[in-house]
Amino acid sequence: MYVFIVNPISGNGKGEFVWTQIEKILIDKKTNFKAFFTKDKGHATGIVEALNPELVTAVVVIGGDGTVHDVVNGLQNVKIPLGIIPAGTGNDYARSMSIPKNYELALERILIGEMKKIDILHVGERVCMTVIGIGFDGKVAQLANKSKYKKILNGLRLGKFTYLLIVLQLLFKYKPTQVTIELDDVTYKFDDVWLIAVANLPYYGGGMYICPQAISDDGVFDVCIVHNTSKFKLLQIFPKVFQGKHITHSAVTVLKGKNIKVISDIPVVIHGDGEIIGETPVEVTVKKDVLDIVS
Repeated sequence: MYVFIVNPISGNGKGEFVWTQIEKILIDKKTNFKAFFTKDKGHATGIVEALNPELVTAVVVIGGDGTVHDVVNGLQNVKIPLGIIPAGTGNDYARSMSIPKNYELALERILIGEMKKIDILHVGERVCMTVIGIGFDGKVAQLANKSKYKKILNGLRLGKFTYLLIVLQLLFKYKPTQVTIELDDVTYKFDDVWLIAVANLPYYGGGMYICPQAISDDGVFDVCIVHNTSKFKLLQIFPKVFQGKHITHSAVTVLKGKNIKVISDIPVVIHGDGEIIGETPVEVTVKKDVLDIVS
């Protein structure tokens, strides 16, 4: 049996539309399935944790990165393969893994059932699929989740510009911090740090190519640190992130590792997969080949 977890309001209602089409296909194919509809953040985690792994072929998410995040946090305790049919605003996991935007093609790949294992980022008892953002982008994610612009722009199919608008608003208010990083027993100190992105996959923020060399099954994460630069120069660097060309700039340091501890002189916000998960200090560890994906 396939279990579908649907976020009906994802993508300003796209989740509900995609499910109505998927349901017709499943019935036509005489596929054994059951569907659950999420009501709020965290609901999907509880749904997954109550499933019987012996009865479920795969858990399939119809929604965005936030719903995927909740499902994966349930799957760390219940070992069932994961499939994704993107129906959110950013869809950074689907973009990183080359999952088709077309729901029929995405479903077809899931039903074929080719499996691979991927790594997962661990932060305390939470897990993340894509990127953990620390500092400026953590604050942007926090404001984006509360933004009145988000629903309006989603309705106009311009949801990815929510992030851009908040970046421009926050840029002139945010104060960079002094940071100590312990990466696999090597200590680094950085002044005037704007952001630190710890990436299991290359994309976040609705298409920002923050760590172009990040791979989901190599057993390490990539770290992008933006530091020692002015607000004016940061504005010049920012557009380059959509092509991944920012990593050659002198204000950007890229590292790789398996375990990282981040300590800042003042607490800064942390997001994982776009969901707020706390403040610094923080420790992130990558665990290899712990999640089965069908795609």
